[in-house]
Amino acid sequence: MDSAGLGGLQSRRRRPGFRTWALGLLAAVMAVVGVLAPLVWARPQAQTRSEKHISLLVAHLMNRKHLSDLQVNDETSQRAFTKFVETLDGMKQFFLQSDIDEFARERFSIDDYVKKGDLRMPRKVFARFLQRVNERFAVAQKYVDAEHDFTLDETRVRNPDKMVYATTLAEADERWRKRVKFDLLLQIADDVEHDEAIEKLHKRYRSIRRNWEQTDSDELLEWFLSALTMSFDPHSNYMSPSTLENFTIQMRLELNGIGASLQSQYGETIVKRLVPGGAAEKDGQLKIEDVITGVAQGVDGEFTDIVEMKINDVVQLIRGKPGTIVRLEVTPADKSGRKVYNITRARIELKDSEARSEIIERGPSAKAAENAAEPSGQVVEQPLSDGTVKKIGVISLPSFYMDMAGRRAGNPNFRSTTRDVRKLLEDFKHQGVDLVVMDLRFNGGGSLPESVQTTGLFIDRGPVVQVKGSNGLITPYPDEEAGMVWSGPLIVLINKFSASASEIFAGAIQDYGRGIIVGDHTTHGKGTVQQLTELGAEIMPVHPPNYGALKITIQQFYRPGGDSTQNRGVVADVELPYRTSFLDGIGEADLDYALDFDQVAPLPHINYPNASAQIISELNQNSEQRRKKSEFFIEERHKIDRLIQRQSEDTVTLNKEKFLAEREEVNSEKDKKEISDQLQEDDRPIFPLTEDSLIAPYNEEVVAIALDYLKLLGANRVAVAR
Repeated sequence: MDSAGLGGLQSRRRRPGFRTWALGLLAAVMAVVGVLAPLVWARPQAQTRSEKHISLLVAHLMNRKHLSDLQVNDETSQRAFTKFVETLDGMKQFFLQSDIDEFARERFSIDDYVKKGDLRMPRKVFARFLQRVNERFAVAQKYVDAEHDFTLDETRVRNPDKMVYATTLAEADERWRKRVKFDLLLQIADDVEHDEAIEKLHKRYRSIRRNWEQTDSDELLEWFLSALTMSFDPHSNYMSPSTLENFTIQMRLELNGIGASLQSQYGETIVKRLVPGGAAEKDGQLKIEDVITGVAQGVDGEFTDIVEMKINDVVQLIRGKPGTIVRLEVTPADKSGRKVYNITRARIELKDSEARSEIIERGPSAKAAENAAEPSGQVVEQPLSDGTVKKIGVISLPSFYMDMAGRRAGNPNFRSTTRDVRKLLEDFKHQGVDLVVMDLRFNGGGSLPESVQTTGLFIDRGPVVQVKGSNGLITPYPDEEAGMVWSGPLIVLINKFSASASEIFAGAIQDYGRGIIVGDHTTHGKGTVQQLTELGAEIMPVHPPNYGALKITIQQFYRPGGDSTQNRGVVADVELPYRTSFLDGIGEADLDYALDFDQVAPLPHINYPNASAQIISELNQNSEQRRKKSEFFIEERHKIDRLIQRQSEDTVTLNKEKFLAEREEVNSEKDKKEISDQLQEDDRPIFPLTEDSLIAPYNEEVVAIALDYLKLLGANRVAVAR
């Protein structure tokens, strides 16, 4: 079952032009450019034979393999209609109620269409949607230049669940007048000058409109079929060929290209980061904030103008086979005039997405340790009562990655989370580390086998997870390797974005009493297993066409103690109050059609004395006393209270004075981006403790808990079964 357990977090709605939450909290669309694929230009074309085959396969596999008793029928058809409309217009800004009423007459027919391979309906709906997009943005551009009275006590509905679609064009226009007014207030709050704010909104609206206009057939097919599959559960979805390619890159942590992260902003392609050791960084010409305006293949190929091109299409142009040349037409950030750079593509290893580590020393004359792979970072002295130096080894693990193709091909050195973490733990032992922190914040999951094997590094033989399929049979997945690589004290750091495979790891550690779970109140709550089926191979096993893939929920997993993590997640032993615990729409229980919590019989497993009720109680008491005196946690509690209050409000004021006052007190959008920048950026510090880091006080409390834990364990720091 190589591809099981693949589903990390997904956003509730998959639509360009609107910010969605997943593992990514970034406001901009980011892509790492790294094999060259043909571009499909604007607007979906006529249905192809391959799309018919894909549709038939998706319906067949959902009926045959999905964990639930659901089928592709009228019930899932109606759900799919709602989700497809939400995918396009989740904020109810474009469609009119008459459009919805017209299309709703076919809401019970989607199952019939898909089972026949007839995909005319999504094209018809999307054509009307583009019509409304053009109408609304024409109006929006006029409102950008209009005068607005910011002293009026107007409000705008912020919760789409409390809205209905506009019934007239005049009502739709009024909705957009308020949207524009709100967007201008956001610019004012960020101290943007009036003329600059006007220009930015014009560019933004043109960019969103252009992105919709450049939607291709693959994207539309993915949205439509995923609307159907996600009417079964939130984690079953269809991946188009390009999405499958990007997913494969993510899992194997390598790509072929130049190694640069690009951002699309107002029609421009901007270089935001160069992958360390990548082709672009080694070449030395391309710089951060440079704007790429054209791409050409080889030393004499013609340039393709990429201004206002979709970022995914730009990426496909720049990626290519190692050893080949791509030419970039660039406007440098230093305004030194247009340049043309020849860069030789190479195989790029995504080092910053793999497990990384550092060692933190505390005590008299503590000095920085160095990780074998790279320099460690922060050192903060903290006098210890026993006069000793304590070493805390932190492993930051963004996902449970595995090169599936390499594993299937029998490559003994395929990319593996377990192999990488094992090396880091061996180095920790060599350097005399006292305690290990496994940082799984924002770890959205990944490979089920890797989560099992990585857990096995910390326990002796025994069950790690139980898996139940649609037939009701329960299969345990044990760690079969005797002994532990790390037998010392362990803390697992989690938040609400820790999901799937990371919950398997945290749940097993907790059930075994092997370590302490610290962080948000609970993890995400995704307790299901997905299987990835490449659809082309279903038709033609030898030299299959790329028809994308179906990721389908086939099993539910359970902890060794019998509880599922589904909906409930793994509850922290020591909770540190933070906004991520309280964000709306993030947990599994917030998602549409999430499967229910469930339990099975527990399995016999080892009990370690490392997480007794007494130890956990004392850790909580000590942490609470520190937090009561901490300016950071006092302020964080205040922000949490305001966040909860704000999320309960269905409207937002458009009165400038009131808006700015509320914005000053709590800025949830800014908070989300700051959290993302600190904990999820590829080039983030491993475990920041410096004063310039927003989460340094939080991490300091984790270190304090670790030191308390070592003290409470005393001489009993080696995990021994009882």
